[in-house]
Amino acid sequence: MSLPHDLKIAFDAMDDENLPRPVREVAAGVVVYVVSPNDFIQDRNDAVVSYADDALLLRLALAKALGKGEDEQAFKERFPELFEDLEEHLTLCKDIMGDLMTWLESKVPNLPKLDYKGKKVAKYLEDTEAREQLYDDGLVFRTDYPVDEKTIADKLKKAATVTEVMKRRKEEEARTKGLKSTARA
Repeated sequence: MSLPHDLKIAFDAMDDENLPRPVREVAAGVVVYVVSPNDFIQDRNDAVVSYADDALLLRLALAKALGKGEDEQAFKERFPELFEDLEEHLTLCKDIMGDLMTWLESKVPNLPKLDYKGKKVAKYLEDTEAREQLYDDGLVFRTDYPVDEKTIADKLKKAATVTEVMKRRKEEEARTKGLKSTARA
């Protein structure tokens, strides 16, 4: 439910010039990931499943990127609704999801390398026009976000609703990597 609000926090991290550049790049990368239709996990028939990885990856990215520095701590204190119990929530997810959570965590280092609309993530930090376009796309995403309490009421009674789709995607990715490795040999 909180993904649109969390996305706003990621935008704030992206634009906070007091944060170290690598933190800002991860934040920009996760913004690109969330607003992009080219997602690791897609299920056109189920909005909850399609956005579950976005919500988890956004929180993982911010948790991993924001260190112990003074400016990073100050940023976290501005958003206690996200950061206060974040480690506890991520630990719970890892307990339930196991290696799927590890798989999602492995995506975080690649977030700053993503392309969106023909631009690298760094461009969104350096170019005002590009940043405005990304911000506009974020507003559209937040406005059109189709998940509400009614939508998720029945969908999240079982973790398997989400985890089965993630498992299939993880397996597809492993097969693709295996085929590429075999082709190189």
